[in-house]
Amino acid sequence: MLLVEQCTGEWPLVKRISENHGNVFTKSWIRRIAIMTSTFAMLPLLWAKDAVRALNSPDKAIEVQVKLNPLAYSVSMQGRPVLLSSALGLELKDQPAIGEWKLLHEERHSVDRTWTPVWGKDSKIRDRYTETCLQLEEKKGLHRRMDLIVRAYPDGIALRYALPKQPGLEHFVVTKELTSFRFPSDANIWAATMEKYHHSFEHEYVKQHLSQIPAGAHIYLPALAQVESKIYASVMEADLTDWAGMYLTPKGAMNLSADLSPRLDGDGLVKADAPHQTPWRVIMLGQKPGDLIESNLIENLNPPSKITDTSWIKPGMMAWDHWWSGGVKMDNETNRRYISFASEMGFPYQLIDWQWYGEFNRPEANITRPAPQIDMPGLIRFAAERHVREWIWIHSGDVTRVKNEGKLDEAFATYEKWGIAGVKIDFMDSNDQGIVNWYEDIVSLAAKHHLMVDFHGAFEPTGLRVTWPNLLTREGVMGNEYNKFSTRVTPLHKLTLPFTRMLAGPMDYTPGGFLNRSPSEWKQTTPTEVMGSRAQELALFVVYWSPLTCVTDDPEHYKDQPGLEFLRVVPTIWDETKVLDGEVGEHIIIARRSGMKWFIGGMTGDKSYDYRLSLSFLPKGEYVAHLFTDPKDTSASYEKIERLTQHVTSSSSLALNMRLAGGVAIYLEPAK
Repeated sequence: MLLVEQCTGEWPLVKRISENHGNVFTKSWIRRIAIMTSTFAMLPLLWAKDAVRALNSPDKAIEVQVKLNPLAYSVSMQGRPVLLSSALGLELKDQPAIGEWKLLHEERHSVDRTWTPVWGKDSKIRDRYTETCLQLEEKKGLHRRMDLIVRAYPDGIALRYALPKQPGLEHFVVTKELTSFRFPSDANIWAATMEKYHHSFEHEYVKQHLSQIPAGAHIYLPALAQVESKIYASVMEADLTDWAGMYLTPKGAMNLSADLSPRLDGDGLVKADAPHQTPWRVIMLGQKPGDLIESNLIENLNPPSKITDTSWIKPGMMAWDHWWSGGVKMDNETNRRYISFASEMGFPYQLIDWQWYGEFNRPEANITRPAPQIDMPGLIRFAAERHVREWIWIHSGDVTRVKNEGKLDEAFATYEKWGIAGVKIDFMDSNDQGIVNWYEDIVSLAAKHHLMVDFHGAFEPTGLRVTWPNLLTREGVMGNEYNKFSTRVTPLHKLTLPFTRMLAGPMDYTPGGFLNRSPSEWKQTTPTEVMGSRAQELALFVVYWSPLTCVTDDPEHYKDQPGLEFLRVVPTIWDETKVLDGEVGEHIIIARRSGMKWFIGGMTGDKSYDYRLSLSFLPKGEYVAHLFTDPKDTSASYEKIERLTQHVTSSSSLALNMRLAGGVAIYLEPAK
């Protein structure tokens, strides 16, 4: 059931949780609440035609103003404009344009609570915001009603529309969303632009001015803008449920407008029944680009987990198969070799990738019948004896066909019986309303059968992982696989991803290539090489975030290699995340905590970078720092690293010297 937040005279969050989650609210949800305050303002009809009401974040740093006629909003941060007056609203099929609005009712409240996700980049998340919910009605004509819900957080703003059930609007088709984002200047923007709606969501985020984006371009999210020297804004969406995914497209000077993915049946953009709400339209804000990486705004804007017992959901590292380093070798011997590698490394998983059930995306494909050369029971048994569990790949076309035949539940039950840990589903290549709903259907059915999920050929995360935490990761990123068949995984691209794609959530980049080359030495070849130093490749496991981390290379390329020991100890989920330094496309240094241990990853782009790392974030006491650094000899092979160990405290600092396309990886553990 869709959870519709409306202006109801009571706190909408409490209403929708208590009505839709039953004892989840009285038990697990209450445990997540530290402080909640709500103050309602039941306001009379005071708005004049062009009156403006302001909503401030709890720390007063961010302000949102809403204008009634024409309906619009603006955003400022520290008194500086982020968005100028930007349009709001929806256009509906076979409905006249909306006239002027009047305010029927307003509710305001504030929330300050701390909750615990099933997994994340932080084990405790503070959810702190002020909200206004405006119940609007047309002054004349059909007197249609719409609610506008706006939130202001210390790290951004979010807004959504809710359409109440009303005469003449029991069912509706959206033909256009008017939401726009009008910047105050020709800002720099890092954007992935496409010419069509259907693609793999794997592209560079190119730095350009707003005015340089071609007319008609479809910008997929997130889109990062540097509004001023100390204002970074990322346009995103959250709680995408039964709606079309949002692109942006240029509309006038310095203005980007919502651009929804069309329905495949050609009937508008969104077809739904009232009551219904849109996803959150999000502007994540920070004074530094690293502030956005630390934000949990997307998590805070999604409903809580629908899975009561999450004990079976176990993130971790996963060995891949032979495809990336060479080509498809779908046989028992090759899979056993990768299973053995996973076992030796202490990884909990190995992936049996495409072609395990033979020809795929065909009417005759059978996703529960292994190809003749594959002994699936034997492989699963071989893995279990070595404390490894299997993931399997499925083409989305086959999943859809089996689902439409009413047999997907049976197929997932078969996987559960086999002992499969999870499914990697590939090639959806769209974010239209049908596919958006398909995603939730799949993860909910997978949860029923204790299967974790990894989506490939997928649109960017919007927080579905919070509600369905068996969804561990997804692709939607131009990752390491592109080294196999392109020249596009450059240092610039790798140093842009943390500040763009990764803001939305986990990304299955598949790090771990150990044939490391300088940018000038790298070549597209077999076996696959990666552009960047060995220390940088190790740093990817800290800088990039994916609770299921697929380790990309062939076991033979890891044998007796320096730095392999770092992959034995680095976690995939975290208790705390701090961005210590960073500039988009240039360099980044991130510290992440797991229990009492800290892990640090540093990366550089097209220039070398020196940095004095203060360890003041450490608790009191002595730590042992294990460093994996670029060699001091700048002519040394990019596969070489220097391994250092030293005792440090919170008053210590470390000199980091990273070569061009270089890096550093560190883990710190309490001294015994």
